[in-house]
Amino acid sequence: MEEINLEATDNTEEEMSLALEQALLKCKELEDSHARAIADYRNLERRTEEGRLELRRLTTASVIINILPIYDDLTRAFEAIDLSIQNHDWVSGISLIHEKFRGVITATGATEIEALNQPFNPKFHEAIGYAEGNENEVVQVMQSGWIIDDNVIRPSMVMVGNGINQETTSKLASE
Repeated sequence: MEEINLEATDNTEEEMSLALEQALLKCKELEDSHARAIADYRNLERRTEEGRLELRRLTTASVIINILPIYDDLTRAFEAIDLSIQNHDWVSGISLIHEKFRGVITATGATEIEALNQPFNPKFHEAIGYAEGNENEVVQVMQSGWIIDDNVIRPSMVMVGNGINQETTSKLASE
């Protein structure tokens, strides 16, 4: 760093004025450098926090994606219980486990996509076929879809209505 001498020994007034100008310029440069350093630090803090949030979101999504197949299997098992054994205590236990499992998933911020009877939306739904029903409307959900923070982590696998429903079929048959 350059040292500026402002001692009033045998310097002329002109030399003193020049030295003062240099000192003021150096002070301005240092102030600008300081302001840039503070701005850079704040940007670094912001980017670091954004990175942490993104890492947490991706980690959560990864965990949820890996446990959703287990939840799906549990859901299918619960839905397949025969009516004759539906009142058994262990069925109630499975139901409680199913609800707790869902609670754990939703506690992470994941939300199930409401698909049934909704207009088909390729952002949220993956069509796997057509079935009788209102055209371009989800008529059956084959696998639930999930979102976290408005990001789809798994689209709903759905059957989409082909525009032919039972009323239309009945009218065509009677003609």
